[in-house]
Amino acid sequence: MSTDLPHGTVGDVLDAAEPQVCDDMSVEVALAVMTAARTSRLVVCDQDGQSTGLVTRAELAAVRDSSTYTDRLRLRDILADHGVLTSAVSPLGDLVLSR
Repeated sequence: MSTDLPHGTVGDVLDAAEPQVCDDMSVEVALAVMTAARTSRLVVCDQDGQSTGLVTRAELAAVRDSSTYTDRLRLRDILADHGVLTSAVSPLGDLVLSR
């Protein structure tokens, strides 16, 4: 099995495989999209359709269950305030793969 990673960014790979949502989506709607799509993560895109990050069900649930949560919170706020697990623009070579 080859361990060579393809060239490009994380967003290039995830765009084809994961549901994409706009960064102005609320946390509750994003969780509903995940449930409907039967996935545990979403690629977040800006208004131009460019991937800006990745959010997971666990991350969104933690935000929703926090004492500071409001229904006005958007995915872009989470990416800006809490960072992302993997930036969609990170080079693939920067990924740490676990087996």
